[in-house]
Amino acid sequence: MASQPPSTNPSRVIPLTCSGHTRPVVHLQFSPITDGTYYLISACKDGNPMLRDGPTGDWIGTFLGHKGAVWSAKLSKDASKAITASADFTAKLWDTYTGEALHSFTHGHIVRSADISGDGTRIVSGGQEKKLRIYDLNKPEEPIAETEGHESTIKSVIWDSERNVVLSAGDDKEIRVWDLRSFSEVNSFKTEYPITSMELSADGKYITSTAGKVVHFLDASTYQVSKSIPTAYDVSSVSLHTDHKRFVAGGDLWVRIYDFESGKELATLCNAEVYKGHHGPIHTVSYSPDGEIYATGSEDGTIRLWQTTPGKSYGLWQNKASKDEKENDVNGILPE
Repeated sequence: MASQPPSTNPSRVIPLTCSGHTRPVVHLQFSPITDGTYYLISACKDGNPMLRDGPTGDWIGTFLGHKGAVWSAKLSKDASKAITASADFTAKLWDTYTGEALHSFTHGHIVRSADISGDGTRIVSGGQEKKLRIYDLNKPEEPIAETEGHESTIKSVIWDSERNVVLSAGDDKEIRVWDLRSFSEVNSFKTEYPITSMELSADGKYITSTAGKVVHFLDASTYQVSKSIPTAYDVSSVSLHTDHKRFVAGGDLWVRIYDFESGKELATLCNAEVYKGHHGPIHTVSYSPDGEIYATGSEDGTIRLWQTTPGKSYGLWQNKASKDEKENDVNGILPE
């Protein structure tokens, strides 16, 4: 049995709970701020990715069409499109305004991750075929580029438009960097354990990844290690705050907040009995683009939104906790 987390004031650590999924939530991503707001998309093993208002968690819509678990879901830079990767051997492109599937990209096996270019014209996908594919959305029937290089399942792909590269990582314990002009491998980073997650920080400065009990931060310009921080548990996901002073990591039943400079654990949250948190292991974490909140997705099928600064008025938090410390279900029960 896991040990009890450090004691804090639970009345100040009450998240908003986003219900609706029926199976484990495995990937979350916030969009950049667009027209004064931002959005949150979730991937779930129930096969129904969902779009939500970022600051409040309010449900906007569900993308219907996949016939298997959805392993990743990402939004375009302007949040007008979404790309999802699924166990049904497809990646799908969605119109986020209408919920319509714009195109389905057929693969030969499970697709674990997909991403969309900064200008919204191309996508990259990867999965159990160990291949990377690039598609042009103006002629999406066949990939315009395809390469093999990984020795096992690709778990994460990133389109880095600023540097004109694609990043891929997975079970072969290696992050690979691919030049988009030649689509050849130009750099790599090896880890001791299979890579369970990889993301680009909101400002594009760091590549964050998790492998075994270690969190890695790579300089996104040089692909050299800026920092590797060991943890006491198998970490599943990590997200760096916009101020680069802290990061959040998930893996077991609790979410842990760390100081970025020292690697010291600052707080432990998410025990269901004490902190109104999750009832299952946490698979994915993500900070909002303004750094005011972070989202966690769990084996228990819920998403929870947590304040970076508990007690601050923001979104549905109005600078007071409910007297009975009940959770706020943002699918219909809002704070008074």
